[in-house]
Amino acid sequence: MPADIEFSFRQLTRSARRHIRVFQMHQFLDRFAMGLTVAVVALALIDRGMDLFQISLLFGVYSVTTMTMELPFGGLADNIGRKPVFLSAVVASLISLGLFLSSSDFYVLALSFAFIGFGRALRSGTLDAWFVENFGVMAPNVDIQPALAKAQWANAMGLAFGAICGGLLPDAFGATAIRLGFSIYDVSYAASFIMMTVLFLYTLFAVTEEPRPLNPKALTQGFTNVPAVIKEAGFLALKHPSLSMLLLALTLFLMATNPVEVFWPTQVKGMLSEGYANTAIGVLTATYFFSIAFGAALSPRINQIFKRRNAISLSVAFACLAALQIALAFQGGIVGFVGVFILFSVVLGSTETPASSILHSCVENHQRSTMLSLRSLVQQLGAAIGLMVVGGLAESYSLQSAWIGGAGFLVIAVLLGGILAKRLKNSG
Repeated sequence: MPADIEFSFRQLTRSARRHIRVFQMHQFLDRFAMGLTVAVVALALIDRGMDLFQISLLFGVYSVTTMTMELPFGGLADNIGRKPVFLSAVVASLISLGLFLSSSDFYVLALSFAFIGFGRALRSGTLDAWFVENFGVMAPNVDIQPALAKAQWANAMGLAFGAICGGLLPDAFGATAIRLGFSIYDVSYAASFIMMTVLFLYTLFAVTEEPRPLNPKALTQGFTNVPAVIKEAGFLALKHPSLSMLLLALTLFLMATNPVEVFWPTQVKGMLSEGYANTAIGVLTATYFFSIAFGAALSPRINQIFKRRNAISLSVAFACLAALQIALAFQGGIVGFVGVFILFSVVLGSTETPASSILHSCVENHQRSTMLSLRSLVQQLGAAIGLMVVGGLAESYSLQSAWIGGAGFLVIAVLLGGILAKRLKNSG
């Protein structure tokens, strides 16, 4: 039932206002800790002796781990509580960071990336559900969207400032790290470890939740239900060709664009002076996230241009991304690269709303969770395959050639989007 009371922060009860502030700070700390490494991860791996194909494999380990663990852990928080599951996710992140800092061996790093994926699968939606449920109790029938927007703002700020600091730290303290026998990028990872510890303590003491009776069968049930969920989702997609086309298009979209997201810092590094390169990459990473958010905000206006035909909007966005990805590969100077990269990021952000709108319009309420799980599954699979294909091409030829080749996946996605638009128009 829709909320019937307009949101007003000042008129909320004291407990409801505190609840929002606690969650805002939690979201900021969580994303700040993650942002500290996101800008430099590819550079840190190259510094540890990894080539582009090995980096692709490591990110593939992350994607596959997330993909295989997200479904069985999906209902775990509902059974044993949101707080303990999130704390377990933070512990997984701390183990990942510890492994990364301790070794340059490929197999140890692969284990580190597996723990990142494990942590992501555990933390997915846990504290969000805690916030929504408790806000409903503290502020009955009050519109929650503005409260969620406040949390999203804190989330974006944490990620942006974390990325900036993660790039700044190697430039500021890298020389000291080298003298002590560490990599310059270990500074960012050590800072992330500290912030993850702060996040663990903050969650432990600031987030309050009534203990739930421990159900030893919860995790086992999660794993045993996976085949049934995949089977149900697969049959649903096969029964609805429009859904199958959408999911295939989104898989190809991730196959093309995820390698750009992972490898662009390695391309930019050579265009910048060593004295400030990492700082500039951190700032550009923050700009990337802001540009995606801006593209998402523009999406409804773009969709109006195409008369609210979501499939047409999505297909045009894919075509623009293909052109921009090819243009990005030809940029040899930092000014041109940054300009094209920002445009690429804005268009990337504009794809989420039409894709989600098509998916939700094709399924009924009782099918929604199943289909969202399948979407997450195929997109992670697409990201993993794309990284391995493009990473292999990049190592054999060049990163620019790999990006141009990857744009071919987007061209196929454009064609699928056109067919999808025709099907939806005829069915409408």
